[in-house]
Amino acid sequence: MDALPLVALVAASAAVAGLARRTPVPAPLLLVAMGLIGSYVPGVPTYTLNAHIVLPLLLPPLLYTAAVDSSYLDLRANLRPVALLSVGYVLFATVAVGWLAYRLVPDLPLTAALVLGAVIAPPDAVTAAAIARRVGLPARVTTILQGESLVNDATAITAYKVALAAAVGEGMSWGAGIGEFFLASVGGVAVGLVLMVPLHWLRTHLKEPLLQNTLSLLIPFVAYAAAERVHASGVLAVVVVALYLGHRSWQVDFATRLQEAAVWKMVAFILESAVFALIGLQLPFVLKGLGTYAVTDALWYAVAVFLAVVVVRFIWVYPATYLPRLSKRIRDREPGTDWTAPLIVGWAGMRGVVSLAIAFSIPMATADGADFPARNLVLFLTFTTVIGTLVIQGLTLPLLVRVLRLPGRDRQAETLAEAQAQSEASTAAEARLEELLADERNRLPQPLTDRLRTVLERRRNAVWERLGASNPVTGESADDTYRRLAGEMIEAEREVFVRLRDERGIDDEMMRTLLRRLDLEEAAAYREESD
Repeated sequence: MDALPLVALVAASAAVAGLARRTPVPAPLLLVAMGLIGSYVPGVPTYTLNAHIVLPLLLPPLLYTAAVDSSYLDLRANLRPVALLSVGYVLFATVAVGWLAYRLVPDLPLTAALVLGAVIAPPDAVTAAAIARRVGLPARVTTILQGESLVNDATAITAYKVALAAAVGEGMSWGAGIGEFFLASVGGVAVGLVLMVPLHWLRTHLKEPLLQNTLSLLIPFVAYAAAERVHASGVLAVVVVALYLGHRSWQVDFATRLQEAAVWKMVAFILESAVFALIGLQLPFVLKGLGTYAVTDALWYAVAVFLAVVVVRFIWVYPATYLPRLSKRIRDREPGTDWTAPLIVGWAGMRGVVSLAIAFSIPMATADGADFPARNLVLFLTFTTVIGTLVIQGLTLPLLVRVLRLPGRDRQAETLAEAQAQSEASTAAEARLEELLADERNRLPQPLTDRLRTVLERRRNAVWERLGASNPVTGESADDTYRRLAGEMIEAEREVFVRLRDERGIDDEMMRTLLRRLDLEEAAAYREESD
């Protein structure tokens, strides 16, 4: 097998994603646009999405990274709106969009139209997370969108299987379809619940870094494969396991957390970049497969289906937001909302690679050997809907957020809360230190004792200093200056170690040991900045 096309895809998509960070255009949109252009560049290989690769190999790690960084407590607090969107909306969109497509497209069977509805019903987890991070949506809106996109794939895949069984002539009844849905959902959650505790136990008891990182990379694939093995939802199994492990990540060794964060950040960056590029690269294949449908007719159907997807989401979102609030119990339990929040949620329904992967898994023929009805058109309409939501909604969402002047994150309040939490933690640490030093077994020379107290005091004051005055010359806080100077000192030491290695005063193994020690000190001096 020629590995060069795969290497070229990863390298090019990573380069475009890196370039996007220097532009106002969100990376997903730039990647899709470059994929569309690249699909017609001579010499570019043909990349065809394969559902047997995307669903079991790309979807689990992408879901895992999104879920493990999500807040279990925030999702639980917003369980009602998340469930209404991830289950209720997906089923409603499947039926509504499918019926509209059935009425719009001549000779399109209702069963095939429902397959189309299920395919394009779920907004994408990767897209929602990427856009939400870039535009700075309010915290609760971001939580609802991320929660929806983590679970809705399971609903859509199950609805797709039911509609597909009817379309190919396998004759699934309504009762069997409901049973299939409950088996997938309940079974997926059950598999996740069974796996999460032993997996967490392994994470906390493995001491070898290589084994720890290997386990971390295997977890989403194990959860997905185990659930699919018993015909349950692999998506839900991965989400349940990831939420549990993320909620209890504080129990894992600090070195493991640092290593896993670095590894998964790289994995997510590569996969997300490649996935969005792959979406754009599908254009020639989709157009080539239109067959008997005229391009003008297909484009008209595409516009109509796109508009149906957008309108149907608003038809669901506004009633689902306000009707439950007629209950006093829900009003007392949940924060109030105005018309802007459901407007953002309604407009943020971008579709992604999961819809395309499901569409490409549609079989070529039905059970009696006939061609699957309008398969090529379903592929085309899925592709245009994905592109339309990414480009139109993705590009205009930041503008909509600015026009509505939605309240973003209050950095001052967050820093104050961080300072108060750090002060409380430092007080507890100081009391523990004095308790330990009172024991004869822990007696230290005075300089080392003073150093422990100094480090503790600096950590206590660092956050407060960000709220206070800054250096009039540099604009830095005292903590910023401290970290900068510490970095300069460490860099000076690093240069000496390299010089001694080059002069053969120390060997390479000793230099690596000394550099690693400096790296750990630098990691302690510099707080990791979020993107």
